[in-house]
Amino acid sequence: MDRGPVEKSPEEWATGDEPMTAPQESYLRTLAREAGREVPEGLSKAEASTLIDELQGRSERLRRGDRPADR
Repeated sequence: MDRGPVEKSPEEWATGDEPMTAPQESYLRTLAREAGREVPEGLSKAEASTLIDELQGRSERLRRGDRPADR
C-alpha cells in the first residue's frame, strides 16, 4: 500500500539549519507584507518554512484560492 511521500518536519531536515533560500525569502517577504509583519533577519531554511506555513494559514488571498504553485 503506497502512503505517498513521507513528510518530515522542518526541524528534522538535514539542511534545516542552513540559511533560507532566495525563493523562500522572496515568498516569505510577500506573505509578510500582506500580513503586515516583518521578516526576521538570519532565518534558517527550517525557520523560514515554519514561518511560511504560519503566514499562509493567515493569508486571506490564499484562503480565496489565489495560491502560487510553488514556495
